[in-house]
Amino acid sequence: MQKLIFKITINPYSFMNKKLLFSFLTLLGTVVSLKAQRNELGIRLGMSNLVGDIGKTNYILQQPLDLDRASEWGVPFYGGILYRFNFNPHQTVRLDLGYNQVQFSDKAAKEEYRRNRNSFGKNNIYEASLVFEYNLFPVNNEQMSMLSPYIFGGIGGIMFDAPKATLTHDFRRNADGVAQAPISETDFVTTTEYSLGKKTVAQIPFGVGLKYKFNHGWAVFAEATFRYSLTDQLDHSKILAKDVISNYNADILSPTTGGSLLQTGNYYSVSKEREASFISKRSLGDTKSRDWMNTFSLGLTYSFGRPPCYCD
Repeated sequence: MQKLIFKITINPYSFMNKKLLFSFLTLLGTVVSLKAQRNELGIRLGMSNLVGDIGKTNYILQQPLDLDRASEWGVPFYGGILYRFNFNPHQTVRLDLGYNQVQFSDKAAKEEYRRNRNSFGKNNIYEASLVFEYNLFPVNNEQMSMLSPYIFGGIGGIMFDAPKATLTHDFRRNADGVAQAPISETDFVTTTEYSLGKKTVAQIPFGVGLKYKFNHGWAVFAEATFRYSLTDQLDHSKILAKDVISNYNADILSPTTGGSLLQTGNYYSVSKEREASFISKRSLGDTKSRDWMNTFSLGLTYSFGRPPCYCD
């Protein structure tokens, strides 16, 4: 009888590669699973207000400018979405994206000088922040329900409407609108036109909240957020020199430069004096202070994936 001999050859490198691949896929699946267990998505709704050089100085819950003009001005409002990554039952990192409509009016201020000044306005502010939360109790654990206060702080940025101005220096004109040559260095007219432009600055958010978890994956929370902004322009109380543009009418030209006569000699010096005076008079309150934007909000989040599993 003929003996059959089977020879089996095992490539150790191929076997090792498959083992490494299997280990990598297992680790990747574990990481994805752990991340899915720790994720929270939610929404927040509330009201924001400014504490600055114009309007009331309440840190929370300012009233609208005028309820009779709500269709024109709207109402102070905050709306946002958030994402939480829970490191453990107590510690969380949170990403916030939100929109704020804030209003400010001297009419509602306690200070008499502000009421007499009677400045007012509104601003549309978009904000993004990354904050660290610490829950006093292990509210992120798997459980039917739990209530816990928390504190938080972080860093972020805001994009807002900042005031700008264009100064137009023009010649004195006769009844037919014809430019008249100046008879002195101050014999010309300066008019102002205001506009708004987007700006982005840093902000420092911090605050306190109360979180109630229920039905394993759902949570509601109430929160007071305080934001210290690195600008004094949220309430339009200040215009920066770089945001002021001067235009010069060129109906009468300078024989020396070929440009507008008002851009030469003493005329130009007077125009710069008027520009500096405008910037100074347009600045209200403490020009070295910074504005606060604060929010009181209620939120709802859902922890998707399997119940939390925290590993050391």
